[in-house]
Amino acid sequence: MSRSPARRAVGRSHAAERTLTFLLGLVAVLAGAAALVVGQGWLGEFRGQRPLLDPIAVGWLRDHELAARIGAVVLGVVLLVAGLWWFFRSLRPERRPDLALDATPGAELTVTAAALAGAVQADAEDIAGVTRARARAVGTPAAPALRVTLWLSEGTDVRRIWTDLDAFVLTRAREALGLDSLPTAVRLELDTAGPARVR
Repeated sequence: MSRSPARRAVGRSHAAERTLTFLLGLVAVLAGAAALVVGQGWLGEFRGQRPLLDPIAVGWLRDHELAARIGAVVLGVVLLVAGLWWFFRSLRPERRPDLALDATPGAELTVTAAALAGAVQADAEDIAGVTRARARAVGTPAAPALRVTLWLSEGTDVRRIWTDLDAFVLTRAREALGLDSLPTAVRLELDTAGPARVR
């Protein structure tokens, strides 16, 4: 499932994990519902009284014991490989896109994700009232996005910070990269240990 750059800016996608959890839950619910229907005898008294393991199936497995064992081993290996793949996929770091500004052979120009984040961070820290900043480039080379965290000094005007960030920092980044839009998620923190509040 593809996500818009704006959603990538907000946070890392967990759509695949949610989809898998939903499917597993759906299978469990359907299995439970089927067991309830059969157990209550809604499909006939005879079906409700039959053993959990069908005697015909048990007899077939007994007659084809070798094939059944091989199938069980293969299924176990497949499930193990799938589980390990999913585990390492969930742990992999989020992609940080490098942007190619010029793909001309011999004159390639690429802006790395670290360079973009560093430039945005430096510009953000120049805004009056910002004590420190952190920036991170996310998304894809075709649809980059930013996550910016600003720590503000006590008594800082948040509206002015927001205006300056968009008018100077983000506009400069968009113009430097030749982008019409650069979705950005901004988080504001108060850089003080006291109870003072930001206006």
